[in-house]
Amino acid sequence: MTPENTQNDRLDLAAIRSRFDELHGPEYWRSLEELAQTEEFREFLHREFPQQASVWTDPIGRRQFLQLMAAALALAGLGACTRQPDEKIVPYVRAPEEIIPGKPLFFATAMTLGGVASGLLVESHMGRPTKIEGNPLHPSSLGATTAFAQASVLTLYDPDRSKVVTSAGRISTWDAFLRAINTKLAAQGAKQGGGLRVLTETVTSPTLAHQLQALLAKFPSAKWYQYDPAGRDAVRGGARLAFGKVVEAQYDFEKANVILALDADFLSCGSGSLRYAREFAAKRRVRPDQVVMNRLYVVESTPSNTGAMADHRLPLRAREIESFTRTLAQGLGIEAGGTAATSPTHDKWIGAVVRDLQRHRGASMVVAGEQQPAIVHALAHTMNQALGNVGKTIFYTDPVEANPVNHTESLRKLVQEMETGLVDILVIIGGNPVYNAPADLRFAEQLSKVRLRIHSSLYEDETSALCHWHLPEAHYLESWSDARAHDGTVTVIQPLIAPLYEGKSAHELLAVLAGKSDRS
Repeated sequence: MTPENTQNDRLDLAAIRSRFDELHGPEYWRSLEELAQTEEFREFLHREFPQQASVWTDPIGRRQFLQLMAAALALAGLGACTRQPDEKIVPYVRAPEEIIPGKPLFFATAMTLGGVASGLLVESHMGRPTKIEGNPLHPSSLGATTAFAQASVLTLYDPDRSKVVTSAGRISTWDAFLRAINTKLAAQGAKQGGGLRVLTETVTSPTLAHQLQALLAKFPSAKWYQYDPAGRDAVRGGARLAFGKVVEAQYDFEKANVILALDADFLSCGSGSLRYAREFAAKRRVRPDQVVMNRLYVVESTPSNTGAMADHRLPLRAREIESFTRTLAQGLGIEAGGTAATSPTHDKWIGAVVRDLQRHRGASMVVAGEQQPAIVHALAHTMNQALGNVGKTIFYTDPVEANPVNHTESLRKLVQEMETGLVDILVIIGGNPVYNAPADLRFAEQLSKVRLRIHSSLYEDETSALCHWHLPEAHYLESWSDARAHDGTVTVIQPLIAPLYEGKSAHELLAVLAGKSDRS
């Protein structure tokens, strides 16, 4: 017999029925124990409300309790009321010519994601940015924008942003940092900067790149490293395999009638996705002068927006895409080497794709995803060349990055130097390598061996916690800069508001390292 049944057996049903005879009007209860007023229920009630249990069970006492609570809350509210000082609304002595209260202004600027710029139009009310849209005159956005850009205005006003300079976890000042870093840099002069290292994310800004080169010219033995956790190492590696150097592939989807995406979500991801999505959609609109739509084949390991738009989609495991690509290349008459796919289903699918690509020579393209290995990118370049697409639907340009290197290897070299004690000063501009560096590098462990560690970022994060100095970074809506778009277009980044938390841009920090701390 369960405890519940034992308790129910002790209920006096006759007493409960007698209570019903005395009731006048409806009465509510939550359980039979409450109705019967058993000893167990009374004990439970006193355990839950040990001091006020009798108040809640007594109707008259309950009313008095609520009256006293209401009076106490009213007195507390009156006690909290303090007289606010008088505030007078004073008009501008000399109002800015272009500001009209209630009427927004729009400013052209750009936001970088993965180092690559996308043109924006930012709506501003009374000197405060409020809404972000794409710049219709910018080649990378064409009036559209991403969710990241839309949300970036919230980052500007985020109260959790880093607000002050900290030294060893304690609040400090920018002037105190200048005194500390200038003393250390003076000691590096004798060693030509042999112990100075700078770690950045992807850099496409011509100005920032010039400052870094000027710093390396002043300190010839210093070194500049780059690391992005979601970098494009495979893209650069594929270009080196195919061309012997790093080049940037630019796609013209408006001229492509047949498209093959090898695990490439070009409609949602990548620096040129906004432009590519617009061009792809334009080719799908039926007009009097265009009655044939493009055709999209997608091979992918994870469902994506591009896969959802595909006319023909083949799901494959990530490890199978390389062998699929080799088989496809062999079907086009290209010596691909390695192990090819042998599945009958895949062979049938590949045969249809090969025939379609060959029928549309010069009006097709093969696009490889950034996360695919370098050999897949190299084979995609080779197939496009064999199909006659280069110069028609695909164009190659110089890289938009100021220094296109393998980011994983770059970070690995820095870790090796930290481990051997060669690094005296490490300046980390942006990023959070303590959190997102490969685990086998043991970055956090080796970072502790650096004598002076400086981190500049929007937030105090895991890397900031292990650095001697943390510097609040200025938001892109608060600072001047420039950057290149996916096609190499240089875009000016202009501020819309003064720094809310006295943050400093990467340009200002590099000016300090170069001995020009007085330059804004």
